[in-house]
Amino acid sequence: MSLIPADRFRTFAPKATAGTREALEAAAAANGFSGLVLAHWLGQTFVESAGFTTREENLNYSVDGLLKMFGRHRISEADARKFGRAPGRPAHQNAIANIIYGGEWGRKNLGNTEPGDGWRFRGGGEKQITGRANYREAWHEHDPDTLRTDPVASARAAANFFVKHGCIAPALRDDVKGVTLKVNGGTNGLDARIAATTAAKKVVGL
Repeated sequence: MSLIPADRFRTFAPKATAGTREALEAAAAANGFSGLVLAHWLGQTFVESAGFTTREENLNYSVDGLLKMFGRHRISEADARKFGRAPGRPAHQNAIANIIYGGEWGRKNLGNTEPGDGWRFRGGGEKQITGRANYREAWHEHDPDTLRTDPVASARAAANFFVKHGCIAPALRDDVKGVTLKVNGGTNGLDARIAATTAAKKVVGL
């Protein structure tokens, strides 16, 4: 039996492509994901990728959205007003990425060491892998765009992150909050992650 049955997956993620499902299934099989682990992985990646519809982080934040999401320790109010989305003006996503993922915070937390690394290594793939160090771990430090465009590379990186960053143990406990802390570093979008994981359990037959 398929790990991720096509008919159930279509109900779960109606906007996802068949190629995405196949890539997810191959990555799950390669990493031995099944049962609760597979359900939690699918639930988390569903939220991270907006229902498997994007592999690239959307940084089109409003001024208030930037300050609320990242805080003034990551972006000043002046920079938020300069680069954030405003009436009649889209956000300057390149500049935003280099600010929020750059500087000392980016060096310490993401391994971003070069000018432009914030944008170069912005969120990519189903997991929204972020930062030079995490792209290196996902085998795409030297070709970051691949992670944002190729479904096989994206799914493989998402599964690798789930294993390497301690997500298996809380998944086996059916602890969505615990998995979210490992995936997100906080509890951003927890309600959506709970709902997606509950739906993903039906996909895998739980």
